[in-house]
Amino acid sequence: QVQLVESGGGLVQAGGSLRLSCAASGRSFSNYVMAWFRQAPGKEREFVARITWSGDSTRYADSVKGRFTISRDNGKNTVSLQMVRLKPEDTAVYYCASREAHNAQYEHWGQGTQVTVSS
Repeated sequence: QVQLVESGGGLVQAGGSLRLSCAASGRSFSNYVMAWFRQAPGKEREFVARITWSGDSTRYADSVKGRFTISRDNGKNTVSLQMVRLKPEDTAVYYCASREAHNAQYEHWGQGTQVTVSS
């Protein structure tokens, strides 16, 4: 059974930094695309960033480009999201997700971790 467990959320002041981690278990994720999504109160869940299994291709939402960096360690089955210069509008529950490279839909989701950025 696939499990994705996020950690690293918390409360930070605007301009600060946080690093989120996602531990994946239940299978090898070496052929999986890993991603981060977020959902702010009253808003729909939105894509944040994704990384291919090899780590050589990443994609970011325009709102986080230049501030967030996604990375992964296939040996440890972890994916991280380094967030700097955080803004109050980054406040949301952040979710880790995975899908096989040939699938369009993300199949597995974590429970989420809260990130709150105070102004």
